[in-house]
Amino acid sequence: MPDRAATLSAAPSAAAPVLVIERESPRQLEAVALVAALDAYLKERYADEACHLLDIESLAADDVRFFLARRDGAAVGCAALRVDPSGYGEVKRMFVTPQARGGRIGKALLDRVAEQARAEGVSALLLETGVHQPEAVALYRKAGFVTRGPYANYPDLPESLFMERPL
Repeated sequence: MPDRAATLSAAPSAAAPVLVIERESPRQLEAVALVAALDAYLKERYADEACHLLDIESLAADDVRFFLARRDGAAVGCAALRVDPSGYGEVKRMFVTPQARGGRIGKALLDRVAEQARAEGVSALLLETGVHQPEAVALYRKAGFVTRGPYANYPDLPESLFMERPL
């Protein structure tokens, strides 16, 4: 899957950590581990009916683009874009390891997903998150997402928060 990588460096020095975000297979062990960590994180916060989790095989589907963020070669985050035939893109499986949080990796992943969505002619990004993830909600709001009603087949649960950002 050749893909242009997004690369960030905190400073021009040789010792600065380098962040690379590339489209990769969700079936590789590092991706599987990140998705499992995200599942555990979400299941600690939400009841099963409020967890809308795409499994690894769903992340490998033709309508999904899966991205890994690597800092100095180590996988520290992931995100996916699901392209809906109706013209919107859905942000799925956004996760940054607890040890890597605070380093703007989540923003970089969102930027890469938005870049891919624009390249595919997507008109808006939609997502479903939860009220028990205030850091994620703050990240999405700062990135230009606004609250909206439920979409697709998502139930309107009190724990769910639906957001949208035009591209």
